Parts: sequence; structure tokens; C-alpha cells
Amino acid sequence: MTTYDDRASLTDLTTTAERVRRSVESVIEGKPEVVRLSLTVLLAEGHLLIEDVPGVGKTMLAKALARSIDCSVRRIQFTPDLLPSDITGVSVFDQQRREFEFKPGAIFAQIVIGDEINRASPKTQSALLESMEERQVTIDGHSYELPDPFMVVATQNPVEMEGTYPLPEAQRDRFMARVSIGYPSADAEFRMLDVHGGLPPLADLQPVAHAHDIVKLIDAVRTVHVADAVRRYAVELVAATRTHPDLRLGASPRATLHLLRAARASAALGGRDYCLPDDVQALAAPVLAHRLLPTAQAQLNRRTAEQVVLEIVQATPVPTADGGTTRARTPQQPGGPAYGRPQSGARRV
Repeated sequence: MTTYDDRASLTDLTTTAERVRRSVESVIEGKPEVVRLSLTVLLAEGHLLIEDVPGVGKTMLAKALARSIDCSVRRIQFTPDLLPSDITGVSVFDQQRREFEFKPGAIFAQIVIGDEINRASPKTQSALLESMEERQVTIDGHSYELPDPFMVVATQNPVEMEGTYPLPEAQRDRFMARVSIGYPSADAEFRMLDVHGGLPPLADLQPVAHAHDIVKLIDAVRTVHVADAVRRYAVELVAATRTHPDLRLGASPRATLHLLRAARASAALGGRDYCLPDDVQALAAPVLAHRLLPTAQAQLNRRTAEQVVLEIVQATPVPTADGGTTRARTPQQPGGPAYGRPQSGARRV
């Protein structure tokens, strides 16, 4: 049962999220669905992987999201010579006190921007594994807690593969969602020339929310109700990836948890205190696709993981409010006008 306090929290959430959304969209022209997905991941306590060709605003999106929130921000430029200690920190011996002192690395920030993450060696990439999953860093047997909220926004270029190291499956599985910005429309690109032709686009961007506000909003997202039927629907979608003939590696149980958390955040952004199957459907591709490995035959047939996920969504029966199931409608891909909103005729489950 929803209390007055819960309603007030969701009202604060939508109001604050709207301010952040407008702030980011003032820099990222014509990509409202990408901005919404970024906010969804932030409120779901996840990490975001932005993968696209050069020059479409990957780093700009990460910086705009970070600057819109009054919190600590660190940017890490991943290069082949970057060391794990540059990320996590290192213990330095203090000659005067005759003891080791810990010097925190770049990971000790509330929003960490990892630019071109696949240009660092696997040894350096692995320095993020503990921090992204357990939100702590262990150095010389001592564990250091990371600040709250904590989010890693990483970018990578899928085209220029020279001198890069593909992210291992364990690393990709820790990212809640992957998003591709894509090229802007002609009108959006024309407005970009007018608005950003002079000063740098981030020059006038000011924080519109505080880190404490984001922590409260994350707590509000946790109160969003998810019915057993919707939970079972999410489990069935993920389980179908493990038996699909075009996939040699399906999604992990962590993917199920991430899908459920993202669905909660999407419902809260829509002003609802309950999840619909539509929330799970809309987020299936960005949450699951980057974790899947197609078979060699599927790759020869130019079958992508996104296509497989959308087929699974189409084939999986959708729970209804009366306890039955119905055939899935054509799922809305992230970027469609209905992303994050219940489709027409959807009922509370």
C-alpha cells in the first residue's frame, strides 16, 4: 500500500529528474531517449556503457550528466600505459610517521567518467571490477568504501579497433546498460551549430541537483512495487537467452537483477509506484544485449544480439492483470517515442 510519504518521494523524483533531464538535453541535442536511459541507470544504482562512433557526443553526454549534479567527478583517460594504481590508488610510505599512507586514486568520486575504456590493458580494466560490483576498493588488505552515489560512465569506440583491448565478459556484465547515441537528425544538427557554435557547450552548464538529492531518489526507487508476475516475466526473458540457438553465452543472474532495478527506475520516472511489463520490455535490449555472445553462425548471418533480444521479447508471453498471459506486442526499442512509458492498453499488474 502506497503511503503519503512514498507519493511525495516519487513527486520529488520526477521533479528533480526533469531538471536534470532538461540540463543534459541542453547539451545533447535531439536524443531524449538516450538522456532518459542515462537517468534510469543513475537512479537504479547502475553503471552505463556508451558505445558509438567518434564525434557523436559520448564523452559530452557523460560530462553533461556529471555537471548537472553537484557531486564529485573524476575523468580517467584510458590509455595503454595506464596502471591499475592510477585508478584505485596506492599506499605510500611516509618517512616522517614511519608508516604507509593510502593515496586514493581516480575511482574515489561519485561519478567516474572512463573515456575510451577499451584502450587500457586487461590488467588495468580489471581494477574496476571490485569497485563497480562491491562499491569498495581493497588495497594491501584494507577495504575503502566508495562515496554514495557512485556511478561509472564509460565510453568506447566500436570502429577503431587498432590498439584496443575488448572488454571481458566479466567487465561488460557489470554495466547495467549499454546505449548508442547515433547521429543527430538534420534539424538537431542545425540547432547544434547555432547553440554550440561559439562557447563550449558545457561552459554554462550549472548543477541542478545535489548528490544528497540523488541518494534520496535512489531510496524512493527501491520502494517501487514489482508484482510476482512481472518478476517472473523478467526471469523468463533472461532464461530464454541461455537456451537460444543463436547465442553461445546467455545473460547472467546479475542481468536479471539489473533488469528489475532498471524497470523500477523507469516506472518511477514515469510517476508510477509500480512496474508494468512494458517497463521490462522497453529495457530488455539495452540491459541484456551487451552481455550476450552470438554464435559464429549467427555472426556470419549478421545476426546481432539486439535482434535476438527483441525476438525473445516478442516470443515470451506477457502477464496480464487477470493472472493470464497475452502475446507480446512489437517491442519499442530504446529511442522510440514510447520508451519508458506504458503502451496503450497496458494495465497494472
